[in-house]
Amino acid sequence: MLAEPFQDSRRLTGCNVYFAGTGAALESAEGQSFDAIAPKRWRGLVRQMRRALGWPDDAVHQRVHASGVSLAFEAPLDQLYTATEVNEWAWWQASGSAAERYHAPGFAAVWDAESALRTLRAVAAAEALPPLATLQAEADAHDLPFLLDEDELTLGSGTGARSWFLDELPDVADVPWARLHGIPTALVTGSNGKTTTVRLLAALCAAHGWRTAHSCTDGVFFDGQPLETGDFSGPSGARTALRQGQAQAAVLETARGGMLRRGLAIAHANVAVVTNVAADHFGEYGVHGLDDLAAVKLTVARAIGVGGRLVLNADDALLRAQATALSCPLAWHSQDFQHPLLVAQRTAGQPVCGVRDGHLWLSLAGVDHDLGATRDMPLSLGDRAGYNIENLAGAALAASALGITPDTIAQVLARFGHDPHDNPGRLQHWAFGDVHVYLDYAHNPDGLRGLLDAVGAGERAGRMAIVLGHAGNREDADLRAIAATAAAFRPELVVLKDIAGYERGRDSGEVAGIMRAQLLADGIAPATIAVRLDEVEAARVPLTWARAGDLLVLPVHELDARERVVALLDAMQAAGWRAGQPVPAPPQAQD
Repeated sequence: MLAEPFQDSRRLTGCNVYFAGTGAALESAEGQSFDAIAPKRWRGLVRQMRRALGWPDDAVHQRVHASGVSLAFEAPLDQLYTATEVNEWAWWQASGSAAERYHAPGFAAVWDAESALRTLRAVAAAEALPPLATLQAEADAHDLPFLLDEDELTLGSGTGARSWFLDELPDVADVPWARLHGIPTALVTGSNGKTTTVRLLAALCAAHGWRTAHSCTDGVFFDGQPLETGDFSGPSGARTALRQGQAQAAVLETARGGMLRRGLAIAHANVAVVTNVAADHFGEYGVHGLDDLAAVKLTVARAIGVGGRLVLNADDALLRAQATALSCPLAWHSQDFQHPLLVAQRTAGQPVCGVRDGHLWLSLAGVDHDLGATRDMPLSLGDRAGYNIENLAGAALAASALGITPDTIAQVLARFGHDPHDNPGRLQHWAFGDVHVYLDYAHNPDGLRGLLDAVGAGERAGRMAIVLGHAGNREDADLRAIAATAAAFRPELVVLKDIAGYERGRDSGEVAGIMRAQLLADGIAPATIAVRLDEVEAARVPLTWARAGDLLVLPVHELDARERVVALLDAMQAAGWRAGQPVPAPPQAQD
């Protein structure tokens, strides 16, 4: 059997980085060679087959990049599986991979266009669900959310939602349109700070009086209680939150991977936040540089209409550069209230947020509101966590776009983070005498550098231990960059780990091996490096090693491992543990 000339052939179920509608996308196979006009041939074949199937001649996207070519086109929302078949057939033909008479039963013949068309027409007829398009058009006319997955359609959201199974779709006349509505909805994306911003914004919505659903890398929550646990930062988590029938507002973490694999869960939001753009996830889906990554993050701009706002970080040069091509209303924040962009925006009467004389200021319609001293806001860690000041400013702007008052915003910023349950797994702190332990999610060089600066790693009096590891779906260079970032702070102990369930094609210990090689190259002594592939055991090593005055930095990523480490540290704190004493066994893993 011939090797397929593509990988990651997928449906795009919402607006996405390529276009605003639904469709199909694929990536050419790793290492595949094709001539320069193959993408042009693919485009012609797609248009030919769409005409034959009676589909609209909508957007077609092709982009040649370092690892091949990304190919995507719009297709009707009830024909997306068929669209993936069209995409694959067209690339087989266009790339010259169909020279041999390859034909898998049930799939379009790559060597015979007439036979392929017969197969694709049959597939399209079997998949077609005409009422969907009719209901979507009517939902758009009523300005209603339209949430669709494999089994269910939901019109409206939260308290204004109604759902139907796909095999029981109603006639348009039978839908109670007057009782359906959307709820205030925010999207949050970026390289770092997404989950913190989601949680802060959810707290702001709750303080405003809304019963709030939010989704993030830890799960889906309603009124602060979990509905689902695990990484729900993609479209499925968003739909679960928006379908919570008692929700009056929703805040949705919107990760890069979900946007590239499927697109956004919703076509319209009241506000979206892009926290920043930093090196991470290179090599997947044709994303090979920061400009590519910024374009992916800014997919959320497609969901912002005339009445909405896109909140951006003015201290991020990539966002400033790419924002010039956006047409949606913008709101900027900075750590400097006198940043030229903020000054220009204030002069134009546009909302901005930034720091002036140690206070966070929110400017709305030309009126400046003092939100309080940043050093007194728990998330700022006494102004040492500059990245969290950015998150505070972004959340404040987003909250104001949802109609939350400056007084309410100031009250929440003054208290959020006092309780460790406000932001679990992010900058959590335990003090055992003068041994300080910080647990965080830092997962890329910028995030790790910001964390180490915030906890005073560069000015420490004692020794420092750090735990390092990563998911396997990063390029070797990304893994080396994280190790190099840690090495620059000259730790006295580095413990290398795996992240269970996130090996993603790599062998156990492979990530640790790459990081170890970089640490050695950067002058970290072999005796300073330990390997404990289990995350919980990796976190225990620095505790056993610690002595008075040490700083222990524990980036823990997998949710169950984090919960076990937090429970261990809480128990040690309750027992009055001190350095040099035995470290208790961790709690058992949950089934």
